[in-house]
Formats: sequence, structure tokens, C-alpha cells
Amino acid sequence: MNRCSWVDLNSEIYIKYHDEEWGVSSFDDRYLFEMLILEIFQAGLSFLTVLEKRKYFRLAFDNFDVKKVRNYDDEKIEELLNNKNIIRNKLKITSAINNANVFIKIQKEFGSFSNYIWSFTNNKVIKNYNGIKVAKSPLSDKITYDLKKRGMKFIGSTIIYSYLQAIGIVNDHEKICFKA
Repeated sequence: MNRCSWVDLNSEIYIKYHDEEWGVSSFDDRYLFEMLILEIFQAGLSFLTVLEKRKYFRLAFDNFDVKKVRNYDDEKIEELLNNKNIIRNKLKITSAINNANVFIKIQKEFGSFSNYIWSFTNNKVIKNYNGIKVAKSPLSDKITYDLKKRGMKFIGSTIIYSYLQAIGIVNDHEKICFKA
């Protein structure tokens, strides 16, 4: 079975992520929040590193319950900074808390975060099977600008482009891939 060339075939976690999640359209706000936070923590690192720590992130971040994350205080931040099982970066941790608050505001305004994020493509998947690897796009630029305007932190067009791929708004599976 052919997969995208970025998949490490020696990593069961990566194979499972590619085969079952990456590029699959999601409309579930809890999952959308999880992936946003994981993409932020991935910045500057391999996504495989994040995937290997994902179960610990779920425990540390209350299964990405946005209402719980938004209320994290200094004591919880300190706990996260001392958690050796996750990526311990204070800026990323405080951004997750800030972004939870913005995420909830967006949910209130649009009825769900899913409604908001999918509105940028009129609920359509962008299929790019051309094999050209890009790190950002006019769409990710536009969404990044809007999220920053709303107050999100530690996001940029590259993070948002990866996020759009992860949640299935952008389908960048390569032509040779069985998921294309």
C-alpha cells in the first residue's frame, strides 16, 4: 500500500495517524481544539515527537476540554512546565490557555468552531493532489490573520496550514497515496 512520502514506515504511530486521521474532515470541536493545540506545540519540532507524546498531552490538558483549559491558573501552568511527558514551553502553554478563550468566543459567535473554520472554504475540502509541498497558502494566511485579530497567540500561516491539513480542510495526500 502506497502512502505519502513523509510517512515514516518504521513508526506505527505515524502510519496510524496518516491512515486514520490526517486529511480526514473533522467537524468535532473537541478534536479541532486538540489539533490546534498540538500543531502549536509542534512548532519547531517533528510532528512525530508530538504524536509520541499525544496521550500525555491528553492527560495533562484534560482531554483538551476547552472549558477546562481556559481556566488554567498559575499553579496549573507550573504543573505543565514540570510535566516531563509533554513539551514544556511556557509560551506554548500560555498560548494554549489564551487560545482556549478565543476558541470559546468563536464558538459563541458562530455556533461552533467547526462552523467558523469551515466557513473559509464554504464547507468544501481543498484537494491538492499535485505533490507540490507548500508550508502555507493564501487560505492559511487569511485564517491566521483573522485568528490573530481575534486574539490568538503563537500561530502563523505555517502552523495554520498544517492544521488545515490535519483536520481535512486541505487534502494534500500525494497522488501515489492510497488516501488520494
